[in-house]
Amino acid sequence: MAFMRYRALPRGELTAEEFRAWLAQFDADSDGRISREELRHALRSLNVRFAWWKARGGVRAADADRDGGVQLGEDEVARLFAFAQSHLRVKIAQLGYY
Repeated sequence: MAFMRYRALPRGELTAEEFRAWLAQFDADSDGRISREELRHALRSLNVRFAWWKARGGVRAADADRDGGVQLGEDEVARLFAFAQSHLRVKIAQLGYY
């Protein structure tokens, strides 16, 4: 298994674009969506306890079309932002896309 180096999540209040850019680095298959497993890796990089459980909850909360992942370029990601704010104590200043 190759060792991957990820950028850390910026501290303080984030914009939606910063959060999306941080999350996009965990898109291992480059399909433009974050699967539950990819979200688990992202949460583990933050040393979040019970990352598998929170990843499952995050995908369930954000996956509007029930395809098993969160689209990074669509409004599903706004649902993931809301989940991160309420369950992961991430502060996101702007929920707009651009």
